Formats: sequence, structure tokens, C-alpha cells
Amino acid sequence: MSDGCCGPVALEIEPFPARATPRELPTVVIGAGPVGLAAAAHLAERGLDFLVLEAGREVGASVAQWGHVRVFSPWKYNIDAAARRVLETGGWTAPDPDWLPTGTELIEGYLKPLADHPAIAPRLRLGTKVTAISRLGYDRVRTKGREEAPFLIRLDNGDELQAKAVIDASGTYATPNVLGASGLPAHGEEEVARLIDHALPDVLGADRDLYQGKRVLVVGAGHSAATTLLVLAQLEDTPITWAIRAGSAARTYGGGDADALPARGALGTRLHALVESGRITLITGFYTRGVTMTSDGLKVVSRDPSGAERSVTVDRVVSATGFRPDHSIASELRLDLDPILGSTRTLAPLIDPNQHSCGTVPAHGVDELSHPEPGYYAVGVKSYGRAPTFLMATGYEQVRSVVAALAGDWEAARDVQLELPETGVCSSNLAEAQEKRVGLATGVSGGLLATPLPLVTVDSGGCCG
Repeated sequence: MSDGCCGPVALEIEPFPARATPRELPTVVIGAGPVGLAAAAHLAERGLDFLVLEAGREVGASVAQWGHVRVFSPWKYNIDAAARRVLETGGWTAPDPDWLPTGTELIEGYLKPLADHPAIAPRLRLGTKVTAISRLGYDRVRTKGREEAPFLIRLDNGDELQAKAVIDASGTYATPNVLGASGLPAHGEEEVARLIDHALPDVLGADRDLYQGKRVLVVGAGHSAATTLLVLAQLEDTPITWAIRAGSAARTYGGGDADALPARGALGTRLHALVESGRITLITGFYTRGVTMTSDGLKVVSRDPSGAERSVTVDRVVSATGFRPDHSIASELRLDLDPILGSTRTLAPLIDPNQHSCGTVPAHGVDELSHPEPGYYAVGVKSYGRAPTFLMATGYEQVRSVVAALAGDWEAARDVQLELPETGVCSSNLAEAQEKRVGLATGVSGGLLATPLPLVTVDSGGCCG
């Protein structure tokens, strides 16, 4: 028990002194995905105390949900430098640097060995969900002495921990965008949620029975939508409708053979061919407003800005409309969020999807990720808010810079660099070689995914990852 301002508070887990100063406390990393574990590796290398809290029952829990999908970028761009050095001290053998791994391969070949390393394993807590972050004894309004107070981390079981700093790498996969075209849930969306899947269902595997022989509507114009469409097209007797808000699918098709990203170019070319052949029915100018269960199936209604309505009736919907950050756990911290993207205000113009693709986002670090709340940093795909231009390699440079700052090495923290292949992801020779080995490459946009075997492409945390 410990005394709070309003009476005793029961604490079952209190691994750190209740009255410790911030210097005596660890840095808490939220999330044990690729970027969170990279942060742990950098903290371990610098000899800084840390604790990694992962809500899932395994490391890379979000990655596991798209384990059947292949990423755009080869292994050599998916392994953080500090993580590689830590792993090599334990005799780890790196995967083929030119291979495009699936999500499952990313976990088995990289994330699990890293999490099991003696430098990280004792400091990793699985099945530990963070519900709130604050300052010990301070709400968002109180200022005097605030920076000297440790962070207070509340868990879903009621336990509370204290921290010197917080690196939030919890991602956005658990908070997909809604189906409604105006950013609001479509009317009736919650009532029929069981018939709506979000990005990258395992169409050819675990979810096959949900789609085989069913009428399917895919909503969205990104790589996740394209990947799902290509896989659905492999199912016989499965009518497919693709709905987008734009008046043309040219952005999704990309540059074809001229695309700087070969896997993405192949994705668009094949998708275009399926639409032209009639295998996939494309509906443009579709603004989802409502969904209703009828005797004939799920009726999805569009109402465009002029007020004109039309509808399509299907058995199942894939809402591949992207993701958004959830900053609610940090609502008592002082955050300076861009009103449009939900990233930091400083980072927003560098990642604005209206101006940048993943290949043109400049390297950035602690200065661009800082909030008015010293010591709190959202990193990885969460740092990008709603911008779909994130790459894993970008996240690795973020945490390298942040950890250097936490160690007091400001020269290293501000020496931000990002080395990517000329295309931003991979070479055409690589894509062609892998296709010969396993099929068409898929990908996850937002910086992480591709598609299931045979290869395709996806969105999730990096448009080119």
C-alpha cells in the first residue's frame, strides 16, 4: 500500500522505489514491435535502464495479425543497427539480406530472437497493457516542479509504475479508420461490425471460409486494398467490388513498369488488368454513408457531396481505409499535436502525404518528435499520425536519436541520417528474383506490409516498407 492524496492506493507491482527520483527510474518503452524492440536495443547498448511493456501475449503482436503478408523491403532494411549488434553477441545468424520477409518471418527470424536476448528478456513484460500516462502528483494543468516529477504509468490491471521517460511505440494497428467517407462511422457500421473486416484479412488462409463464394466489397485506394483485391481474385465464384472516393484509380495503379518501386508497380499493373478484364468491378466516386442488413445481404450506401445516392449489396466488406493514432492514454500529458495529421506539429510538414511519399520524407529525430512534455516521445508509425508514409527504417532512426538524447549525447541525437535504396525500397532485380522464387511480391503500406503468398502489397505503417 502507498498513501495517495486521497487515501491509500493498493499497488501489487512496484518494482521501483515509490519516492525515486527520475534519474533512478527506467525508461518505459510501450510496444514490443520492430520499433519498440529497436528502442530497447539502443537503450541496452547505452547502458540505460528500461522496461518494455507489450499489451499482446507475444512480441510483434500486431505484426502477427498480418503474418501472412510479405513486406516490400528486404531484410537488410528491416533490421535496426543496434538490434543487429545486440543479436550478434548471442550468435544470431542474419537472414538472407535480399529476401522480402513475411510478417511471420519477421517475428521468427528477428523479433523473437531479439526479445529473448539476455540484454532485453529480463526487461520485457508481455500481456501488459498501458491505459494511461501522467506525471506523479501532476495533472496536465499543474506546472511548478512538473519536469522533476517522474512519469506515472497505469496498467489495465490497476497497477502503476514510474518512469524517467516514455517511448511510445504502440503503433496504430489497433485503431483503424472507420468505413464512413467523412471520417465518421457510417450509419449502422457498429451494428454490422461482424461483417466488416479491416486491412489484410488472411483471405487464402485462416479467413478463407469467410470469403470463398461470397460477394465482397473492398473499400479503400491504398496498397492494403490492392493487396486484398489481388488475393480475393484468386478465389473462384467470389464476386468482387472495389469502391473508392476518387474519380479514378490511377493513384492506386501507380506507374506500372515505370514505378520506382517494382513490387508496387507490379501490384498496380496486375490490379489494373483485373479491373479491365471485369474480374473486379470498380466503382469510383463512392462515399460510404451507411450500411444496413437486408434480406439480400449487406447494403452499403454512398452519398456523394452533391447528395446523389447509390448502393451495392454484398455479403462481406473489407474496410482498407487506413489507420489513425490513439493519443488518449497520454491525455494528461502536454502534447503539441498537429491538428490535421495528429503527429507533432514540427514533424507534420515533413511527412504531409499531400507533399511527400515515403521516399521523400527527410530523416528526423528527437527535435521533431519532442512535445512540451519533456521525456515523452511517440515514435514509429504512431508518430506519423494519419500520414501513411512511414517506413521501419525511419522508425529505427527515430529511436536511435531519442535514446541518444536520453543518454545526454545530443551531438549524436541531432546527427540524423537515413540511408535507403535509390528507389526507396528495393531494386527491380530484387523484385523479379523473388517473384521467381515465391510469386508476386505483396506489401504493407505505411512502411510495413506486403501481401500473402503469392506476393502482393499492403498499408500499415509505411507506404514502402
